[in-house]
Amino acid sequence: MNNAKRVTVWEPIDIQAMCEEESEIPKLKVAAYARVSTEQDEQQSSYEAQVDYYGKYIRSNPAWEFVGIYADEGITGTNTKKRDGFNRMIADAKAGKIDLILTKSISRFARNTVDTLQTVRELSALKIEVIFEKEGIRTLDKQCEVMLTIMSSLAQEESRSISENVRWGMQKSMQDGNISLPYKRFLGYRKGEDGRPEIVPEEAEIIRDIYKMFLDGKTIRTIADTLTEHGIKTPGGKDRWSVSTIKSILSNEKYKGDALRQKTYTVDYLSKTVRKNNGEVKQYYVSNSHDAIIDEDTFNLVQAELERRSNFRSALRDNSMFSTKIICGECGYFYGRKVLHSNSKKHRKVVWYCNHRYDGDEKCASPSISESDIKKYYLEALEKLLSNKDSYITECQERLENEDVLVQLKETRQQAEISLEDLMAEIQGVVHENARKSQDQQKYRAKFNKFVQQIDEQKKRMAVLKAEELKLVGMREKLHRFIETLKNCKDATVFKEQEWNNLVERAVVKTESLDFEFKNGERIKITI
Repeated sequence: MNNAKRVTVWEPIDIQAMCEEESEIPKLKVAAYARVSTEQDEQQSSYEAQVDYYGKYIRSNPAWEFVGIYADEGITGTNTKKRDGFNRMIADAKAGKIDLILTKSISRFARNTVDTLQTVRELSALKIEVIFEKEGIRTLDKQCEVMLTIMSSLAQEESRSISENVRWGMQKSMQDGNISLPYKRFLGYRKGEDGRPEIVPEEAEIIRDIYKMFLDGKTIRTIADTLTEHGIKTPGGKDRWSVSTIKSILSNEKYKGDALRQKTYTVDYLSKTVRKNNGEVKQYYVSNSHDAIIDEDTFNLVQAELERRSNFRSALRDNSMFSTKIICGECGYFYGRKVLHSNSKKHRKVVWYCNHRYDGDEKCASPSISESDIKKYYLEALEKLLSNKDSYITECQERLENEDVLVQLKETRQQAEISLEDLMAEIQGVVHENARKSQDQQKYRAKFNKFVQQIDEQKKRMAVLKAEELKLVGMREKLHRFIETLKNCKDATVFKEQEWNNLVERAVVKTESLDFEFKNGERIKITI
């Protein structure tokens, strides 16, 4: 046993020097990140609590300098691209404004493993630490990455599970025929006591006016400008109406009391990318889901008119009531509007001429015609129409009473819908059978492709039937408007825009005449 003497030297401790050295250590610049994923009341409280807690916690530590609270409210955590607060915090950290970041948990930071690890690695390389309080992880710890990978994978799986549960709930709701509307920016409805859409009378009148103006021949741009001029607020509460908003109202099936669910779908739970549903996932059409503001016939007529106008976009750039109604008798092109001497009140003149006049090598030589002459000749034609008014009205009423063709067309379309549903069920059965048991894949593929072809053909047939039905409904509605307008028309002394829109189908300009075709099919030639 070695009992040799051993001496250990204890160096003197300069307490004062140590205190001076400690006082020279710069404070850590500390920030916190808070996030909640929805804007519900309970989540809002959680968000405010996080902000309040971290503000007090950081300021209470004398070794820390409070930088601020970076927060995202009502934002998903599965993707960092849309999180402005988060991205601003990372940018400030990289700029040297932050040394330490505090956050409640990995799931608050990100539910995406890749994003979490990538961000932490970038910050760690700059000696910037992140502390996840719930998991007790400090990112500058050597054991951090293993724990972080495990924990963030669990958070990602939790996000996937939540997404699946939400999707299942939405699917079930759709299958049950339940609907919901974005009431804060949806004109005409509010949420009723039973949870279903309830009509707001004063807003419903605006919707009906929009449909009426459109069927009266107003362009979508004119309707938007009219509503703006009258100081009517948009669905989103803005002062100026856009063409896209009017178009959306005119084509939204919810105004006729139906609802098409799943018009869009989320590609995956991480990116949250939303795409238009062009048949990639199921859609659910709920008929009579709530009270209608627009009757079905009027709605269908508007759809037919939207389709008709879509073929005349260049002609409809002009907001005039004569657009798409004045036709060239030589080449069949539309007539366009031109203002002569536009800066002179005395000599200003509006003239209509064939749009083919200045196109290509073979220019159309059809005559131009002034707007005042169009109105004058129209009144002459109207006077002739009124001379046989009662017989025209009686004839049109008899045509409306005969609904056989429309009824047969609707029945044929409904049968086509049933056949399509049967085909869809059969192809699903084929797919499920292939998943359950082993079979010749070449035969399976041939069988599958045959069903796909049949489904495509059936869809095309349904589209044709639907177009024919809309066309017939449109013709009937035009006749109805023609009858009502003709009944109320007393004389042909003053030009009235609404009468023109409801009575005239088109006017064909020829060298020596202007031929008016009325909506009941009657043609009246006026010599010019």
